[in-house]
Amino acid sequence: MPALVLRDYEAHLHRVATVKPRDNHHFGRILWLRNLYIILVMVFLFLPIGILVLFSFNQSEMNIIFTGFTTEWYGKLLANQNLLDAFKNTLLIASISTLVSTILGAISAVGMKQYNFPSEKIVNKLIYIPIVIPEIVLGISLLSVFTFAGVELGFWSVLLAHITFSVPFVITSVRSTLYSLPKNIEEAAEDLGAGKWKTFWYVTLPLIKPGIISGAILAFTLSLDDVVISYFTAGPGTNTLPLYIYSIIKTGITPDVNALTTLMLLFTIIALVISSKIQTKRQAERSL
Repeated sequence: MPALVLRDYEAHLHRVATVKPRDNHHFGRILWLRNLYIILVMVFLFLPIGILVLFSFNQSEMNIIFTGFTTEWYGKLLANQNLLDAFKNTLLIASISTLVSTILGAISAVGMKQYNFPSEKIVNKLIYIPIVIPEIVLGISLLSVFTFAGVELGFWSVLLAHITFSVPFVITSVRSTLYSLPKNIEEAAEDLGAGKWKTFWYVTLPLIKPGIISGAILAFTLSLDDVVISYFTAGPGTNTLPLYIYSIIKTGITPDVNALTTLMLLFTIIALVISSKIQTKRQAERSL
């Protein structure tokens, strides 16, 4: 067997040594085109973000031409109370809706996996409807429900709407993790003396944690930048950051908005770096 492996390795070396220069040139050209394609994709994705960051330092109030460098808009950001209130509402709604939808979605996903009930297949299909239908349809539907139920449009109506469209995403994320688990792992825990609650808390929950975290991040992101559903369910006194930006598009977006979005981008990058370091540290500890 070692002799056979050695013979195959020598044959591979011979093939590599006999590659013609023309073939090497062709391979190098393919490699160059691949790198060029990757660079163009990266430029296409990140150039708009770079321009947004650049115009947050623009001296001109109109985001059309960059006239000079200044940091005054980061100071003026603190004086724009309407913008700050909209940002606070957005963070508050996104945080609460993410927490509630993650709990409801995780419990629903586990319950649908553990227990059989009538019309189970129909319910599994219905979960995808809020995900695939256009947002404008869901927004009008929620507005009709709130109007029929006599719910006053405002902060709480927006919050309920965000929870409604976030729960199916969490259920889908957690269910995909649940169905990837070994089928007999919970049965093994119960055979070893663990009850239903201990099996869920010490076995199932740690294993589905990646799915729960993914669903929570997705729910938070969707709530943070939602425009259509918030537009239909927000009252006159309630404003979110996407709705505020949408309302000033006709008059022009000022650099203080760019400054706020730049700070949000910076916070996101810092959070990703910290999360990556924590994950790397945990993997290193597990390998010891």
